[in-house]
Amino acid sequence: MAAQSKPAPLPSWGFAVAGATGAVLANALVYPLDIVKTRLQVQVKRKPGDSSEHTDPHYASTWDAINKIVAEDGIHGLYAGVNGALLGVASTNFAYFYWYSIVRELYFKSQRIPAPPSTAVELVLGAIAGAVAQAFTIPVAVVTTRQQTQSKADRKGLLDTAREVVQSEDGVSGLWRGLKASLVLVVNPAITYGAYERLKGAFFPGKARLTAGEAFLLGASSKALATIVTQPLIVAKVGLQSKPPPQREGKPFKGFIEVMRFIIEHEGVTSLFKGIGPQIIKGFLVQGILMMTKERMELLFILLFRYVRKLRSDQLAKAAGLAAAAASKAKLPVPITTR
Repeated sequence: MAAQSKPAPLPSWGFAVAGATGAVLANALVYPLDIVKTRLQVQVKRKPGDSSEHTDPHYASTWDAINKIVAEDGIHGLYAGVNGALLGVASTNFAYFYWYSIVRELYFKSQRIPAPPSTAVELVLGAIAGAVAQAFTIPVAVVTTRQQTQSKADRKGLLDTAREVVQSEDGVSGLWRGLKASLVLVVNPAITYGAYERLKGAFFPGKARLTAGEAFLLGASSKALATIVTQPLIVAKVGLQSKPPPQREGKPFKGFIEVMRFIIEHEGVTSLFKGIGPQIIKGFLVQGILMMTKERMELLFILLFRYVRKLRSDQLAKAAGLAAAAASKAKLPVPITTR
């Protein structure tokens, strides 16, 4: 018979809300870096002396991209597609943390001898949660990527961009472009949160709650590691979800392997890591802020739940006392009077 694990201090939705809140706050703060890394990843590297007939701007670095985007679109250009992006971040992280807490709890309940999961198990648990989350939330990511790579003249709202994707040759299935790459990329959050749990156990054994600084450092470090490992797939997924480059004359990519081949053929192997600078900086800051906020939100939820349970317990005790008093009165003998 499987050993019973200790009850979780929060229900699954509590962990999900805490994770989604942290993710939205973190991504809102560093969103301009998301725009920059996306545009760096979709542009095709120009060869020396290449006078392209296309009018799309070319960015030489992160700072160059920021300057050109602001010059063309103003500060608002650094926040193009922010509504859809934050909606996607909220839904993806809510789904991820919800399913992650469920599969982790099921794992602990299945163990005959309670023990911390190994690194491999943490990766598998994270991958399962990530796969379920991606299947439901990838349409928002597709639309957001399109918005982030639109020029000022072509810019559309969230719903109009979604219609444009549906009206393309892929139809409704276009909203799930890059799903295979996204499913492969579940190893990114799996590595991130697996590494976070392992580092937490290694550096702070037995510590239930980390300080804000400790959570930031562990979250940022684990995300940087995951980003370096999975960057080629991240670049390929962005290429799949954005409009095809001018060299393909409107022909969309069929899969992430085709994107990677195109990049290697036209730009070289090192371009599979293009945009890794802002990607790591963004990941470092986002994951650090996310885990720091998540830890605080979880603590707030735990305190709130304890307070609610205490109120409920007090109310039940009071009701039981009233019921007992009423029952004792009902059992009192009725006095008999004689004339």
